[in-house]
Amino acid sequence: QVQLVESGGGLVQAGDSLRLSCAPSGRTFSSSAMGWFRQAPGKEREFVAAITWSGRSTYYADFAKGRFTISRDNAKNTVYLQMNSLKPEDTARYYCAVRTAIDAGTRHDLYDYWGQGTQVTVSS
Repeated sequence: QVQLVESGGGLVQAGDSLRLSCAPSGRTFSSSAMGWFRQAPGKEREFVAAITWSGRSTYYADFAKGRFTISRDNAKNTVYLQMNSLKPEDTARYYCAVRTAIDAGTRHDLYDYWGQGTQVTVSS
């Protein structure tokens, strides 16, 4: 059973920063793309960012460009999401996901494994 554990969420004020981490367990995803998605109450899950297994290609939702940075450390089998200049509309539960393929994608149904999420709340 593959497990993904997210951490780093919390309650912050607008303009603050957070760094989310995701550490898969049960196996090493040495040739897998990883992504971050988020879901707010009453809304559908939406794409945030993704990174290929090599880390050389990254993809971002429009709202994340210039503010969020996805990265990975394959030696630690961990993916990160650095979030700067947070806004109240960023409030959501953030999920990491693994796609068992080299290429990344922006559709949630392309990903095979999911974590339980970590809550990010941004106050105004």
